[in-house]
Amino acid sequence: MHNDALRARVDALMTSQLQGVLATQQHSQPYTSLMAFAHTPDLRHLIFATYRDTQKHANLLLNSAVSFLIDNRSNDPADYQHAVAMSVCGYAQAVPEDERTRFLSVYLAKHPTLSQFASTPDCALLRIVVSSYRVVSEFQSVELLHVSDR
Repeated sequence: MHNDALRARVDALMTSQLQGVLATQQHSQPYTSLMAFAHTPDLRHLIFATYRDTQKHANLLLNSAVSFLIDNRSNDPADYQHAVAMSVCGYAQAVPEDERTRFLSVYLAKHPTLSQFASTPDCALLRIVVSSYRVVSEFQSVELLHVSDR
């Protein structure tokens, strides 16, 4: 039961937020980028798009391990007790061509104004294959949800 409740909280947080922070690695140095994202209903993938000629894309080609931060803070002192932050861990990969239509439709359903951007030849559609979600709430309460491979 607890796992189902946590899955529902993870889904609700991702549904409510349009952007998160992608962390890649650049020569052993963390590199972060604010990104629009969407997720699949099974919580196995986060989807994002970026131009191929970017530092984050170059970083992903060298090291696909990523973390993605999603939170609901409001920049208010109450956030210490009420905000929820979630780190998504996994690895990034290009969406395979035979799955592109399905993943692009999930992404554009959440971000219809990014249709032109996501459809340009210079734009890569990527997905994070999720291994786990680490949800932090009430300042220091931590819950971990592992996503199993099927």
